[in-house]
Amino acid sequence: MSETVYIETSILGHLTARPTENLILAANIKITQDWWDEYSSSLVLYVSEIVEDEASRGDSTIATQRQNLLQSLIFLDLTEEAIALAQEFLQQSNLPPKASNDALHMALATVYGLDYLLTWNCKHMANAQIQRKLSSHAK
Repeated sequence: MSETVYIETSILGHLTARPTENLILAANIKITQDWWDEYSSSLVLYVSEIVEDEASRGDSTIATQRQNLLQSLIFLDLTEEAIALAQEFLQQSNLPPKASNDALHMALATVYGLDYLLTWNCKHMANAQIQRKLSSHAK
């Protein structure tokens, strides 16, 4: 069986980003596009209505491109269990209240037992200190 991946909104943002002269951002965009080209077809990719909502924001042309990418992905239902776990994540970590969607992304990937959560959000999600605090609550 293929491995499962929750695709967080920042990945879609990097896949549809305009060219930039910022070398770090340009490298992240290239890495994301290369990963997508090489691995996306061999994995089972999931998103949620939260990703859909976040992807619809901003420049309408780019938002349409992000929405088009969503059409080939599997949507997870936002369950009461995921909402409760997200609340627990917010209470048990140093995540600020404005990171409630980030907590929901992590909770959905956890509740559904997905293998990976793919994100460029290093402040709230791909953050070793936060992950350490949350790991005991996700078991």
